[in-house]
Amino acid sequence: MPTATALHYNSTLIRLSQAQLNLLEICPPQFQRLYLEQLGSPMSPEIQDNLTWGSQFHQLMQQRELGLPIDSLLGKNQDLQQTMTALVTAVETQHEVNQTPWKEAEHCRNLSLQGYLFTVIYDLLMLAEDRAQILDWKTYLQPQNPQKLAKNWQTRLYLYVLAETSDYPPEQISMTYWFVKLPHEPQCLTFAYNQKEHKKTHKDLTKLLSKLDNFLEDYNQNNINFSHLNNCAETCLYSSLFPELKDSIDNEDETENNLLSIIDEIEEVSI
Repeated sequence: MPTATALHYNSTLIRLSQAQLNLLEICPPQFQRLYLEQLGSPMSPEIQDNLTWGSQFHQLMQQRELGLPIDSLLGKNQDLQQTMTALVTAVETQHEVNQTPWKEAEHCRNLSLQGYLFTVIYDLLMLAEDRAQILDWKTYLQPQNPQKLAKNWQTRLYLYVLAETSDYPPEQISMTYWFVKLPHEPQCLTFAYNQKEHKKTHKDLTKLLSKLDNFLEDYNQNNINFSHLNNCAETCLYSSLFPELKDSIDNEDETENNLLSIIDEIEEVSI
């Protein structure tokens, strides 16, 4: 497993990612272990290969959108070529990309809240007069349970930040995940946004940050470890990454663990 990203301080702000929010909400002791103490656990070769391939694919899509040469990235990799072609065709058909007034790949936005700094990077952001669409590429099959992805902090934070940093009301904002994995055709899953969800996300986020404040104060001043949530050792979605949490997990949970670990661990590619 790559070295975990520690908590970064920007002046008086602490930088947090959606991956850190996910882990903090699921299992605070593992948040402490991974991000404060930098104690990562080995990642399986299969997941590592998925992450490497996913990073290559993200960079390929970014350079294509920017009009930069992609031949050196493609090389003789037919899987990358086929996956990119299938995704581009599906996205252009579904979202009418060519008719979009403004779009940008790897679009970055920052938001500060309660002493924390959030940075989100949209694989593709498309803006029109009456709508804003966030697109995100995922190099695996669409999860069977979309509600788990809806609750994931990537989905919630990406929508929340765009609403907070633009003039678009929540009802005009959406986020679409595109799932690509050969030999399957690309699939998409769209999450609409609204004012009710925006208020709930704000409430949940501020509550989680306040909890982190208390954890950090106890940890830094009193050397008190982050505490487990009720039954988090039994329900933690990161148990595949941290085997000591549970002795065993069923196949469905293991699949979901791998999916969420890929969502959270893959790094955005910048050039």
